[in-house]
Amino acid sequence: MDFRFTEEEVSFREEVRQWLKQEIPQRWTELDPGIWEETEESWALSRQFQRKLGQKGWLTPAYPKDYGGLELSHMKRLILAEELAYNRAPISIEVEITVNWVAPTIILFGTEKQKEDYVTRVAKGDIIFCLGYSEPNAGSDLAALQTRAVEVGDEYVINGQKTWCSYGHLADYCWLAARTDPDVPKHKGVSMFVVDMKTPGITVRPLINVLNRHSFNEVFFDDVRIPKENLVGQKNNGWYQLVIALDFERSSIGGPAANQRLIEELVHYAKETKRNGEPLADDPLIRNELANVAVENEVARMVCYRIAWMYSKGLHPSYESSMSMVFASEVLRHMANVGMRILGHYGELDRDSKWTIMNARIMRMCLSSLSIGVGGGSNEIQRNIIAMRGLGLPRQ
Repeated sequence: MDFRFTEEEVSFREEVRQWLKQEIPQRWTELDPGIWEETEESWALSRQFQRKLGQKGWLTPAYPKDYGGLELSHMKRLILAEELAYNRAPISIEVEITVNWVAPTIILFGTEKQKEDYVTRVAKGDIIFCLGYSEPNAGSDLAALQTRAVEVGDEYVINGQKTWCSYGHLADYCWLAARTDPDVPKHKGVSMFVVDMKTPGITVRPLINVLNRHSFNEVFFDDVRIPKENLVGQKNNGWYQLVIALDFERSSIGGPAANQRLIEELVHYAKETKRNGEPLADDPLIRNELANVAVENEVARMVCYRIAWMYSKGLHPSYESSMSMVFASEVLRHMANVGMRILGHYGELDRDSKWTIMNARIMRMCLSSLSIGVGGGSNEIQRNIIAMRGLGLPRQ
């Protein structure tokens, strides 16, 4: 097997790098927002950058040209994702949700009108989606959701509650899972809808996260009326579409590149910092810790490469995406813990301290990683998927 990129792909990577050097705003670098840390200012910068990518065709590089894409290879899409992540470009989770999770599912199951209405605007960077999945009593057991969508004439009337809606207070649309038939087994009576977040009857309440930021929300639907044409795919077949969307979510393509940047910064810190007169890099325990994280991250990268290869062959990763999600989440947590041990008490300081190291990125990552391995389906659920779909083991 040849792991090298082609000359054309190497040239594309260099083109992306040079473009990012010119286009990433200096202010974004100063704000340095990590996952779940958006502010009004960083959100505005992210949306501006999103539209710049859209103008260049790099926001949705592998989409069909009919819907605003460039139909680039999935390996080039991977290269682009790696460079965006490594260079900490203004691409936040809400863009990932919209571009790589929701819109590809609409391409698969939506009508031509829906693709024109939503996917083409996604490709331009004009709209953002939030996810309407989890509910207070339907998290890991997502099929237990109780939000109802009742067909009334030419409309659906929606009532219920969603929680953990990432950036629902800023999103234009909600990708909503709702129950359309309560009298069949729970996996059979679910449908998927696109809901305009400005529709009367929607109430968004903030949930403040562990970083003291407003990223999550609970969203209430009280007699929310949407046109029947906002149903995506077949009525009562939404669970299948939701599972496909979750597979897109769990692929984690590009994540290891962001990790690599942080590993390099930790290595640099270990080389430049002395403890008891000796460089930290001379400590065999620290060397082993960093080496283990580097090896784990390389494995995570290979898992992502396999997924990109599958897409390039017209295959849809299923348990492979769950493998990627489980391993990537554990690498991230391990890396955060190693970083905190290397930084010692300096790692506990926030950005407002003059003694903070690496702009408190390790501490912030350590806190934000608490939700990694839970959101998108817990790691326990992912292991069940791997066991059933990948190994063919029985459900019980």
